[in-house]
Amino acid sequence: MFSNDLELFDVCDESGDATGETVTRAEAHSRGILHRTAHVWIIDGGNILLQKRSKTKDSYPGLLDISSAGHVDAGDDLIGSALRELKEELGISASPDELEFAGFRRAFYRGEFYGKPFLDNEIAAVYAYRNAVDIKKLVLQTSEVEAVIWEDFYEVLSRVRSGDKRYCIYEDELLMIEKFVGGNCRG
Repeated sequence: MFSNDLELFDVCDESGDATGETVTRAEAHSRGILHRTAHVWIIDGGNILLQKRSKTKDSYPGLLDISSAGHVDAGDDLIGSALRELKEELGISASPDELEFAGFRRAFYRGEFYGKPFLDNEIAAVYAYRNAVDIKKLVLQTSEVEAVIWEDFYEVLSRVRSGDKRYCIYEDELLMIEKFVGGNCRG
């Protein structure tokens, strides 16, 4: 079910720098080893694009999530990983200057999926992408993304704050991208 269990991640220190050690995705999530991810929020005025995660994902299957997100593979950089995930998951070819850096988010989650412990210990580089996107023209990576929808930013924030179980989004990350909401798309 999880074809990406052999992905390799750089182990990183608390400042997000690679330590020189690598681990598999499975090991990172079973032992809670600190690693990096890249998150891209697609924003159109007051709306954000959310992806519905594939039901076969190893974590948060079928839930609404960040527009595009993924792990940083061993040896890769943050912006390159963000751009790769946009292309792989949604079919969007973007350039580095189209991503606006929102900051870093430190996160830890302890839970269980499919009867196995899941420890997510990560530092995420968070970006905003404010070019016009027609969701009818997106090419979804069905192994990762079941569907995409536009939702009002403040409605999502309210639902996340109230604990709506349809989302696997964190309030603090929404607050990081709030400064990009409300402006016009650049495209």
